[in-house]
Amino acid sequence: MKYAIIKVINGGYFIHAEGITDVNSAKVQFHDLCKTLWNASDVLKATVIIADENLDAVEGYKEVITHSEVE
Repeated sequence: MKYAIIKVINGGYFIHAEGITDVNSAKVQFHDLCKTLWNASDVLKATVIIADENLDAVEGYKEVITHSEVE
C-alpha cells in the first residue's frame, strides 16, 4: 500500500508527500507538518490527512488546524 499526505491550507489543496510505502514514516511526516502548520502565523485554517490509495484516512490520521484572525 502507498500513502500520501494531503494538506489544505487557507482553501488551497496540495500534495505534501506521495508514494510513501512505510506507514510509520507517513505518521512522522504527518506530525511534523501539523506542528509546522500549528506554528505558522499565516495559516488561518488547514486540514492534513494521511490518505491511502482509496483516499481514505489511514488510522484516523486527519487533523484540522484553525487560528483566529485576531491574536
